[in-house]
Parts: sequence; C-alpha cells; structure tokens
Amino acid sequence: MGKSKTRIFRKGINDQITKITRQDAVIEAAKYLNSSQSAQARNLITMFGLSAEEVLEAGASYESVVAMKNIFE
Repeated sequence: MGKSKTRIFRKGINDQITKITRQDAVIEAAKYLNSSQSAQARNLITMFGLSAEEVLEAGASYESVVAMKNIFE
C-alpha cells in the first residue's frame, strides 16, 4: 500500500463523525443560545430544521430565540 493511501486510511480512523440525535440537537442548541454562541446554534437549527417551540421547551431564553427568528421554520 502506498504512502498516500495509508495516510487517507489513518485520517479516516481518527476523524470519525459523531452521531447526534434530534433530541440532543435541541438541547445543545438551547445551551448554545443561552451562552451566546449563536453560530453553533444556527448550525444545529438549520441542520435539523428545529422549530422555535422545540428550542424554547428545551430551556432557551425567549430573547435569544426571538433574536434568531429569521432562521426558524
């Protein structure tokens, strides 16, 4: 096996994608919104298509959800 293929296989072993459920994404988005990390929250909201109600029920503050109202469905 050549050097390039060996590097590709090693990189694939070390950079595995973690799995996240929808419920975990809702909880994490609420945490990110409460801690003013809107970029990570925006990524989760758009990736999973979360609604404002779901994030509010998970514990996000109303003000942070209203501030990002343009990205919610």
